[in-house]
Amino acid sequence: MVVGAGTNCGVYRSSSDELWTRRASGGGGGVSHESEHDLAMMVNDFLENGNSCGADSRYSSDSDSSLSDLLQLADKISYMVMDQYENDLLSMVNSLALSINERDLLAANAGPCKASCIRACLVKLLRLSGYDAGLCTSRWQGSDKVPGGDHEYIDVIRYNDTGATEHVIIDISFRSQFEIARAVDSYDRILNSLPVIYVGSFAKLKQFLQVMVEAARSSLKQNSMPLPPWRSLAYLQAKWQSPHQRRSGSAELDTSTCDHVDRKKCAGHLMRLHSSLLSEVEVERTLKAYSNRDRRAKTERRRYASFH
Repeated sequence: MVVGAGTNCGVYRSSSDELWTRRASGGGGGVSHESEHDLAMMVNDFLENGNSCGADSRYSSDSDSSLSDLLQLADKISYMVMDQYENDLLSMVNSLALSINERDLLAANAGPCKASCIRACLVKLLRLSGYDAGLCTSRWQGSDKVPGGDHEYIDVIRYNDTGATEHVIIDISFRSQFEIARAVDSYDRILNSLPVIYVGSFAKLKQFLQVMVEAARSSLKQNSMPLPPWRSLAYLQAKWQSPHQRRSGSAELDTSTCDHVDRKKCAGHLMRLHSSLLSEVEVERTLKAYSNRDRRAKTERRRYASFH
């Protein structure tokens, strides 16, 4: 946390080491030296010149007017539906991800993994299951408003009946892309409503990004904090829309030796991923049980009314 000179305004800022560690372990994909430098410069410039927050930014509860805005954004997320192919692929990805153990990771990617062993392993399992999956690393140059960076994700080439193809994005660290400082309660609820693993087209992903940027802006505004450039729509879109290198074969995924630190990082990330997926399954099971109970109750009420 950094407190601006002469003000009582707190702006979130991790230390340099913490920032890069969080991006590598939680954000998915390693960060190049150029990316670190660009983002560090952007953070410094934002704190020194772009921070126009008020005197009090210590609260995380919702204001009445902003709560209404955030609830409307939450409704938008609830109406984003998946087609049958995406549903089936998501079920497959979740099942395969839960089947991966630490021993699998050590054999999945012999290169400097930076927490990418899980993705490499998942690509191999998807290909064995008949999917044309690849491990993608996107990179983009920084600009005045958007820091440069790179991002790692999986894509699956979907072949339609007409012969056309579509790239379906799979991101196993989806929620972490939207974490913000001092989020208000309703923002945390929206964040937790996002899928643990995103599976879908870029067009649908862009809808998620637009909603989450507006939600982040609303949450930060309630704490008198501006939206930082690394949470802007342009920066988020760059992660999945920038030019990328796609690797799919075993020879491409295995390159050199993975050190002990990287292995521990991947093992920790795998444990968190399993925990999140199991929690998501439990929540869905509970919601389904409530939904079934409500339907039974309505049926009983209608049946009772028809006899009286």
